[in-house]
Amino acid sequence: MRGRFITLEGGEGAGKTTCLQRVQARLAAAGVRCLVTREPGGTPLGERIRGLLLDPAWHGMAPDCELLLMFAARAEHLDKVIRPALARGDWVLCDRFTDATYAYQGAGRGLPLEHIATLETLVQAGLQPDLTLLLDVPVATGLARAQGRSDPDRFEQEDRAFQERVRAAYLERAAACPDRFRVIDAGQPLPQVCTELDRVLDAYLAAQSRALES
Repeated sequence: MRGRFITLEGGEGAGKTTCLQRVQARLAAAGVRCLVTREPGGTPLGERIRGLLLDPAWHGMAPDCELLLMFAARAEHLDKVIRPALARGDWVLCDRFTDATYAYQGAGRGLPLEHIATLETLVQAGLQPDLTLLLDVPVATGLARAQGRSDPDRFEQEDRAFQERVRAAYLERAAACPDRFRVIDAGQPLPQVCTELDRVLDAYLAAQSRALES
């Protein structure tokens, strides 16, 4: 049976790294064989591309170049990591995927959504996450958390207006795809965020178990 594909999304300072570890531990406790990866990146070539995309030295990178690099890394990631894992029956837990492209390159950079959709069709051939956990946090809160990081990357250095557009795009996508998205209030204290994540994951795991039994 094909594995399940779960993605974590969210803007700067949403706490994705901590939450990813929580989700991974919850799935492991349920006996799920899970591969954890990230975008951009996930492969040796993808990590090289990630370095280019996040390096502040390339602050003036053309938005179209940024978009194409994102999908170049994604094509390699899908071919070398994600599709093989799913075919083996493993679950894949990925830190960001194409929803981030619509939020950052689409809403953030102002690129036409139809251009992103065309690349999505070409590279993904219909593959979508089975479940997307959107860690939603007010931009002011997220930026305050991110301020403590050393060496902020290109996207962390973007202004508040950019980050507001990213958050709005994420919420719009969640509203448009309620069967796939679960929105987590990541502005809460961490224990409450973890409780909410556990509740969502337990419900999803129970639904998968029922589907196998039917």
